[in-house]
Amino acid sequence: MRIRALALAASAGMTSAVVASPIINGAVINERIFNDDPGSTVTTVNNFGAEITITDARTGAGGFANLHNWRASADGGATAAQFANGDSFTLFTDVTISGDGNGESGLSVAPWWSPDVDGRFNMRTSDGEVAVFGGRLPFYSFTATHGVLYTKGDTVTLGVIYNANGNSAGDPATIEYIYDDGTVYSSGALAFDEGNPAEPYGTWGMLDNAQIGGYTQVTGANATLSTTWGNITYTPTPASAALLGLGGLAAARRRR
Repeated sequence: MRIRALALAASAGMTSAVVASPIINGAVINERIFNDDPGSTVTTVNNFGAEITITDARTGAGGFANLHNWRASADGGATAAQFANGDSFTLFTDVTISGDGNGESGLSVAPWWSPDVDGRFNMRTSDGEVAVFGGRLPFYSFTATHGVLYTKGDTVTLGVIYNANGNSAGDPATIEYIYDDGTVYSSGALAFDEGNPAEPYGTWGMLDNAQIGGYTQVTGANATLSTTWGNITYTPTPASAALLGLGGLAAARRRR
């Protein structure tokens, strides 16, 4: 979708800057982080860039939820890449949730203390809610702010743009969330708070040892839920401030 092309074009103009962010070349899939239905059948496709798919066919004997995720990798999918507080990046992907089950899926910028669970850009199939919450992420609701509702079976583009700035009180890191269902919605640049300065992970940003990727949390008995992340584009952007103008562009596009 057009917003993704604009993000890539903007970041391409920054190649003179020194890139410190991880160079991503694959993904690692982590199954059954929550495993309330251990008898379910999980199948995956791991072709980072083109497609990652996680499908969970649940039985009738399980409990609340099964949670699976994928994490961007800098070593060909062997381990999850660790992002520092100052590592700016953009991540865009087309997401499709399908099947007769319910659950929630999306993108993740996960904090060091909860690398598999927290920090969610979340689409929930039961009621369509689209919201961002948890971990270090500033809260934002596309449903409350824009009236956006996700419909299972649709393909939408999700994007996050993390700009580390100076990681300071006067120049905190910001993150912008993009939701594109044919109309582009943006959160604008949201500032991080200080965090805990007593911990050795930095302040005023996502903090060191963050991980990025996607997840799916599947609920309901005797039902299948499948999530596909297609056309995954990651860009390390050490000077990504220009990208944050996308929020204004998105707003202008909505007005047309």
